[in-house]
Amino acid sequence: MASELRVADLDSSRPAPVPPALPSAVTTARWCAEQGWPVHPLAAGRKTPAGNCDACRRPGHTHRGCGCAAEGRWCHGFHAATCDPDRIAQWWGSNPEFGVGVSCGPAGLVVIDIDAHPQGLPERDRLLPGIPIPEQVDLTGLTHGFHTLAVLAALRGAPDPAADTSTLRVRTPSGGLHVWYRAPDARAWQCSTGSGNGRALAWQVDVRAHGGYIIAPGTTTAAGRYTALGTTRRPALLPGWLAQELERTGHLPQEPLPGPRPVPSRARQAVIAAGGGRERTAGALSAVLAEVTACAAVAEGAGFSEKLNRASYTAGGLVTAGHLTHEQAEQILQSAAAVARPGQDRRAAQIIRSGMSAGSRRPLYLGRNG
Repeated sequence: MASELRVADLDSSRPAPVPPALPSAVTTARWCAEQGWPVHPLAAGRKTPAGNCDACRRPGHTHRGCGCAAEGRWCHGFHAATCDPDRIAQWWGSNPEFGVGVSCGPAGLVVIDIDAHPQGLPERDRLLPGIPIPEQVDLTGLTHGFHTLAVLAALRGAPDPAADTSTLRVRTPSGGLHVWYRAPDARAWQCSTGSGNGRALAWQVDVRAHGGYIIAPGTTTAAGRYTALGTTRRPALLPGWLAQELERTGHLPQEPLPGPRPVPSRARQAVIAAGGGRERTAGALSAVLAEVTACAAVAEGAGFSEKLNRASYTAGGLVTAGHLTHEQAEQILQSAAAVARPGQDRRAAQIIRSGMSAGSRRPLYLGRNG
């Protein structure tokens, strides 16, 4: 089949073939479209989308309401992505130097983008957001995203995604790695930048999903070629533990609140209601629980996942130290989460389970007068 992207063409273990044996951009674009992945052109030799037409470059103009896509133009990057074979033939047939981008959201993809950039370490709380790293932990040798993702996987008792041979993995020219997965459901999994200050899975680990695109294997830029590893050419289903971590770190849009709920005046009421009304325990939990319940006043953007994770981590430490039973801690946290985000019990349970598990490794002992 002329449009099939051959395994041999993309296998990095083989010697580099002569240029005529490399798949053309149109072949790569067709192959991606055959997988159900909408594609759009990338500027020649670059990682960025090909430029818009003059009309679409005017200030204030956006993809919303733009008629260019309907007229067959590739304006607005991944918003114009298509699986139409005729349009693909037109775009890359007349511009064979274009690269190929895949629009992740419509393709149902969640791609873990592992970077290996030479950068200094950030603050400890940015290495694995929501997972405290004690000062006594020696970070010598931790230098890039391969390390932080491996640490996260080890903490969860899971295999390292970078070594996951069951799914499509693509080596980048800079030495990074794209690990392609199929989204586990139809929800709009969100993008993130692992070296930023906002939503993030791990330092130097980006996430490409809804609202973003990924570079197709076989694409060549000025820096080099994106090369698929091994023989696997299809994305596997996103592992459950990784989906849980993405949900914990805010990679799913928050569901709209059905209606305002009163925020308890004191978070320690949750401790008393659960039967764990000791003052020292209530004092240790009150501040972090108050942050959770205060999220009820804000529909989104309140950092609910991170705050619930922090409270769960604290509760896990209190359980290990014997100040609370596991059942009491779960009830306390579930009560606070239900106030902040009613109707999201499943999501909250995942965050609570993950946070308590991490916190249980660091007992939180309270002084007699604490």
